[in-house]
Amino acid sequence: MEKPANPGTIEVPASTAWPFVLAVGVMLLFAGIVTSMAVSALGAVLSVAATVGWFREVLPREREEFAPVIPESIRLTTERRVVERFPVATDQVRAWLPVHTYPISAGVKGGLAGSVAMAVLACTYGVLKAGSIWYPINLLAGVVYSESLRLPGRLYSFHASSFGIALLLHGVVSLLVGLLYGAMLPMFPRRPILLGGMVVPVLWSGLLYTILGLLNPLLASHIDWFWFIASQVAFGIVAGFVVVRQSRIRTRENVPFAMRAGVEAPGLIPPRESEDKRQ
Repeated sequence: MEKPANPGTIEVPASTAWPFVLAVGVMLLFAGIVTSMAVSALGAVLSVAATVGWFREVLPREREEFAPVIPESIRLTTERRVVERFPVATDQVRAWLPVHTYPISAGVKGGLAGSVAMAVLACTYGVLKAGSIWYPINLLAGVVYSESLRLPGRLYSFHASSFGIALLLHGVVSLLVGLLYGAMLPMFPRRPILLGGMVVPVLWSGLLYTILGLLNPLLASHIDWFWFIASQVAFGIVAGFVVVRQSRIRTRENVPFAMRAGVEAPGLIPPRESEDKRQ
């Protein structure tokens, strides 16, 4: 690197407009896909020209220019005569929350109980609104087995294949959501039933309504969204109630760091069985 011409200057890369031209060319190249081939052709010409011009700016030798260095004198002053300091609590230890959580069995029980409540409400809707208890079951199976949606009469009768698909899908999703409730509810110590039973199901239903209308509009047209939200709320309330009634366990935050790190710490880690025999 050559020395600057003047002591008060530094050597920097020379400014160039070729990157901007390349960006415009790439934009026109893709814009021509939805407009016309002439726009893509212009974009291709600009892209090639900008690429060649940009390479000539740096090869075989990078173009550089000298920029003046203007020293700036900064002086920090204050009118305060006493330095204020934040109080530090030396008797408190930073903790990762939550300190207590629910076991996996709590999430499993909550998911199973919520699935029963949801199934009862869905079957009630099938009897009162659709006139068939098999309607919501076949509708759930339509998520995987789309043939049941193309034949309207199939939704109102029993089919072993649709029943098996709906039962498996309902059970797996309920267990997964139950486990999620078991991990999520300890983070909301205030009104967990309200959050888990009302807020989360309503948000989930709104998100599913938007996505399903785009991915599977045929299935969305058969769903009564009022009863759908009601069944989701029933699942959330029952699952949340079952989960919060289970006894919580202490997380690893309560375990001393030596035990978490696997360090041999006398007095913290119980002696091994082999060591007891040797003594």
